[in-house]
Amino acid sequence: MSRQPKQRRMPFFPARLGPKAAEDEDVLPSRRDASAGGLTLRAMLPNAITAAALCSGLTGIRFATEGHWGFAIALVVLAGVLDGLDGRVARLLNAQSRFGAELDSLADSLSFGVAPALILYMWSLKDFGAIGPAYQSLGWFAALAFAICCALRLARFNAQIDTEDQPHKSAGFLTGVPAPAGAGLAFTPFYLWTATGLEFFRHPVVTAIWLAVIAVLLISNMATLSWASVRPRKAIRLGLIAFTGLAFAALLMEPWWTLSAISVVYLALMPYGLVKYGRIKQRRLELSRQDAAEPADPASGAAA
Repeated sequence: MSRQPKQRRMPFFPARLGPKAAEDEDVLPSRRDASAGGLTLRAMLPNAITAAALCSGLTGIRFATEGHWGFAIALVVLAGVLDGLDGRVARLLNAQSRFGAELDSLADSLSFGVAPALILYMWSLKDFGAIGPAYQSLGWFAALAFAICCALRLARFNAQIDTEDQPHKSAGFLTGVPAPAGAGLAFTPFYLWTATGLEFFRHPVVTAIWLAVIAVLLISNMATLSWASVRPRKAIRLGLIAFTGLAFAALLMEPWWTLSAISVVYLALMPYGLVKYGRIKQRRLELSRQDAAEPADPASGAAA
């Protein structure tokens, strides 16, 4: 009896590799996992961008210790921009790797969870002690809650990478607020404090309540809008490009007012995202009911 040659087993590629540009992005696995035999030269570029984002977020903590609040928060915002670039560069170069995916998650947890929590604690939350000795620890608890919720969100996202049944993602939505957006929203009291000069926005109770709300949004199961679900009509695309240019100019001239407006618009669009996803969910339910109610094909029954 002749012995058949042993078949070579194909390596298993996870459904998602490499730094992510956004949580709704579908990335095809690369032909070769760079982590198996060391990082290739082209795989180093997206991971270097991820490392730069991590350094940017952590350097924001250093500026916060010196009281340079504007620079500290600007560096966290820069980390968000770099976080949006690394995944797209990895996909462009076909340089996704498991190493890059793990590095990206760790960088996000530090840049958008730990860094904002520490910056806001030094800026406002540590002043809980001025209210009374019994409340001194509440500010630190609020900072911890935000950092922990950000880490839990990223862990949930990584755990669902290979899950096929993801109703929100299949409809072009996200589950909860993504980590970079959550960090930007967490700084809204600072934006308003700098723009208006009102000490109300720096009050530790106001900051703690706001930070707790954003922490809940990070780990919530609500559907939120993503770039994949935003499809502007052709008639308004030129106007949208012009508006984007004006928004960028406003960001350069009045950064804190502009960032405040972006936060308000993002929060205002969340109910719209819920309504839009509800319609899609209802349409899917109706289609499934129609498929279940369709009678069997009489020709197939006769043939049987």
